[in-house]
Amino acid sequence: MVPRQLPLAPAPPPAPWASWPPPAAPFSAPTTTAAFTTAAPPAPAPSAPPTIMPAPPPAVPPAPAPPGPRIAARQAARHAARRRRGAGRSEAALSRLVPQALVVAFLAGGTSAFVTHDKSVGLSVDGDPRTLHTFADDVQELLEDEGVELGPHDLVSPAPEEPLDNGDEVVVRHGRLLFLTLDGEPRRVWTTASTVEGALQELGVRVEGAYLSAARHAEIPRAGLALDVWTERAVTLLADGRERTIRTNAATIGDAVDQAGIELRGQDTTSVPQGSVPRDGQTVSVMRITGTKEVREEPVPYRTVRRLDPELFQGTEVVVRPGRQGAERVTYALRTVNGVRQKPRKLRAEVVRRPQAQMVHVGTRPLPVSVAGAEGLNWGAMARCESGGRPDAVDASGTYGGLYQFDTATWHHLGGRGRPQDAPPAEQTYRAKKLYVQRGAGPWPHCGRKLHQ
Repeated sequence: MVPRQLPLAPAPPPAPWASWPPPAAPFSAPTTTAAFTTAAPPAPAPSAPPTIMPAPPPAVPPAPAPPGPRIAARQAARHAARRRRGAGRSEAALSRLVPQALVVAFLAGGTSAFVTHDKSVGLSVDGDPRTLHTFADDVQELLEDEGVELGPHDLVSPAPEEPLDNGDEVVVRHGRLLFLTLDGEPRRVWTTASTVEGALQELGVRVEGAYLSAARHAEIPRAGLALDVWTERAVTLLADGRERTIRTNAATIGDAVDQAGIELRGQDTTSVPQGSVPRDGQTVSVMRITGTKEVREEPVPYRTVRRLDPELFQGTEVVVRPGRQGAERVTYALRTVNGVRQKPRKLRAEVVRRPQAQMVHVGTRPLPVSVAGAEGLNWGAMARCESGGRPDAVDASGTYGGLYQFDTATWHHLGGRGRPQDAPPAEQTYRAKKLYVQRGAGPWPHCGRKLHQ
């Protein structure tokens, strides 16, 4: 009798989230056993068929909650390991499967955070643009991540503290120091331009027709650049009766004259220094100069030396030694400018004869109060008659002088010194009184009678 095979218990349905293929369902053990013989025995007496009890259906567990992304990733990894052990797939296939499963798990858990923080932005540093993907929150953080350092003269747009959004464009222009000499005036300026032409445009310097010490398209290094600029200016030159207006970028007036084709010869010069910087609209005259030298002999004045003399009355000055002028030989430069003679210019002087000082004695002796026998007379009336009342009067012959017209010999006899007309009026009256005591009114035959009026 061939034993009857009992039906197998049905396998529980796989969970909907399990990986494919599902694991093999276990077999359930039969509830009865039968013995097998090698020979067919005689037919036994009929008996009632055995009663076979069906196996009770397995209990169906409640459906679990869907696993999270991390649990799903672990399940995928375990399933991949089982497949590698059971199916014997190649190592290359398994190496592709595991990363794919891990990426699926990572994307399931972190895709939303990655998409939220990743930004695509543009960054241009000194005109060099590029596109970046970044997680930076603001401009400052982006520049720090990219190693872009900022200085106090650098330009950043947007500002470093501005938030960074997807699609933003960030522009960085580094500051450069320019040692600029513009038309002879030096100055230090900062610029964010990378070329000479761009820097001059920023500063508003007109470069058309200008002289530049560096090429327009030359780059300005971060360390700085020294640059000389001479802009084009209009200068009017007056020479030889002609007027010429030129446009020039010359550094000096002399260079502008050369550019105009005007030749300076000999002592020729210009109305402004040739080394000065031309100004726009300036007018410069060219002066044609001819020059000669002239030697002249000129007098040298003497000096006067005064000495006190106690024998002379106060107010009296006597020339003891007359002065004498000296002489010197002087060389002058004579110039004519555009045909007009200029004032001679003294070049040098050579002494030919030294001057002799004049010696003068000055009286310090007090004047006498009166002269006995000559008081009470009208000396003023006689002085007006003799000299018109002038102490320095001299007659036509030059023999007599003073208020009372003394001759020099009489004056010295009375104690006077020098000439009477050089003595003070009081001394002249005093010596006239002394003469009156000695000789009366005889020395004054025409005016003596005035004494008694």
